Amino acid sequence: MRRGAVTALVVFAAWASAASAAVDIKGVDTSGYPEMRVTVTAPPGSVEPTLDENGRPVTVDQAVSLAGAKSIVLAVDRSHSMAGRSLRDATAAALALVHSIGRTDSVEVIAFGHRAQVVSTFSQSPDATLRDLTVDRTSGTALWDAVTLASTGLSTRPATQGRVIVVVTDGQDVSSTATRATAIRSAVAVHATVYTVGIASPDFTPSPLEALAESTGGSYQEATSSAQLLPLYRSIGRSLERTWELRYATAARPGESVVLEAAVAGAGRSTRGVVLPGTPPPLRTARPAWTSRLDPLALAGAVFVLMLCAVVFALGARRRDWLASRLDPHVATTRRAKRTSHRGEARSLLKRLFAATERAFANVKQFRSLQRMLVRADLPLLAAELVYLCLGCAIATGVVAGVSGASAFVVLVLVFLGGWAPILFVAMKARSRIRAFDEQLPDLLTTIAASLKAGHSFRHSIQSVVDEGGDPAAKEFRRVLTETRLGRQMDDALSDLSTRIGSKNLSFALTAVTIQRQIGGPLAGLFDMVADTVRQRQQFARKIRALTAMGRMSAYVLIGLPFLVAVAVSAINSSYMGPLWHTTTGHELVGAGLVMIAVGSLILRKIVTFRG
Repeated sequence: MRRGAVTALVVFAAWASAASAAVDIKGVDTSGYPEMRVTVTAPPGSVEPTLDENGRPVTVDQAVSLAGAKSIVLAVDRSHSMAGRSLRDATAAALALVHSIGRTDSVEVIAFGHRAQVVSTFSQSPDATLRDLTVDRTSGTALWDAVTLASTGLSTRPATQGRVIVVVTDGQDVSSTATRATAIRSAVAVHATVYTVGIASPDFTPSPLEALAESTGGSYQEATSSAQLLPLYRSIGRSLERTWELRYATAARPGESVVLEAAVAGAGRSTRGVVLPGTPPPLRTARPAWTSRLDPLALAGAVFVLMLCAVVFALGARRRDWLASRLDPHVATTRRAKRTSHRGEARSLLKRLFAATERAFANVKQFRSLQRMLVRADLPLLAAELVYLCLGCAIATGVVAGVSGASAFVVLVLVFLGGWAPILFVAMKARSRIRAFDEQLPDLLTTIAASLKAGHSFRHSIQSVVDEGGDPAAKEFRRVLTETRLGRQMDDALSDLSTRIGSKNLSFALTAVTIQRQIGGPLAGLFDMVADTVRQRQQFARKIRALTAMGRMSAYVLIGLPFLVAVAVSAINSSYMGPLWHTTTGHELVGAGLVMIAVGSLILRKIVTFRG
């Protein structure tokens, strides 16, 4: 009988030893979402635990082993209830814990009675301070103030070290200015692991200490008397040697449930579920395409009916068109008058709106720039019409993005891009037209010079350009001739052409021609010289563009690479990019990235752009 009892005791001891060395997730801190802090205990001397989230391995940003360098705050209760042997046992147990820690660890001592105070700042040997602790003369227990004060002290310690708070008390808080929630938030904010020890007494309530330890990844232990504090403190010291703090950025969204699994090779694994703070995203359940066998038949019948109606309407419309063409000579005047009146009213209303907008913004510099851009692009639009077109595109893009379920940030970005799209199109068309005019300019000047050498007048030389040249040069010089026929001076018409086109080469040429015409002299030689100068300028610009091609391509790659990577990663693993698109911090990071890309693109553009 005795032999069986001994065997059972040995088996139980072995089981308890194995259980103490097993892997266990002690706590999960989600207050810093999307950063998660997981406290894991593993066998002493084991390697860093691996962590999985919902079955997928995660990248641990920072792993801190409490067996290494750490900062410990000992918060010792010295209220009236701890008088006598209780305080002596508490200080003796604290001294034993101090002597068992590593050489690189530092300890701070906080004593709390009716108020909490630091009696020894961080050092490696607070022995004298612990031995000199006495009972507070004023009644009260400021437990939560002690935890808050300990958190404040730990906030100044290096972030690479572990942070631990050990609290021992035999009563409940009665004199703190801080609340329990405040104390827990302060400990969580500095990533401190809190170990609480309660001494049973008539006024003692363990639930606050249990909540404090649970919220920070620590543990709560209870002693029936102060004589049991020494083995409890020693167990805390052994627990510190086995504890790891792992921090990583979660890919889960607020409100979702996450299953964490920590594992150490050869030592086992542990799982724990946690719900992330915040409102869960709405669930979208996929509705089956066919809920009945008759659904495909009904869909096919509906398609057939629609196609039949389309054929009938097409035939009927063609018949009505034929009949209307036969009756038009007799009754078309009235119909056309009615149609024209309705269309005229609508057009008149739009014209009044555009005219009012033009009058309101006529003196605005940006509004005049839009009108000048439209003229250079050769588009039959007013600046007011372009503005309303931009507003319509922005609203339409925002509505489509909102209906498709995009986030508010994405909707704002698409509204911005949709509003600027018409202006960018006009700017590109104007730039293309100016470039085409510059390409024609040397041949145009040579044609004018040849016509002048043949004895023709300057006006006839421009007419030869209109007859033999192509657009846009022929169209613009045709307008110059039209203006001169209506009584405008040739110099004024050419000056308006230079302003309207916006070409520097044309401006140089027209300035030289105007001066020559005013002071007198042969124009043919001047046109030859200006044509040769413009051609050389264009060749030099092409050479510069070829030399800076590599820089421009580098700029395009550096600007486009972040967007391509974002699209590729989102397509491969959308949950990985979720925090970037669906959190405030992610939106701030995206905004900062866009600003930096814009600044970098401007710098690169300045480097590779030559303006001669």
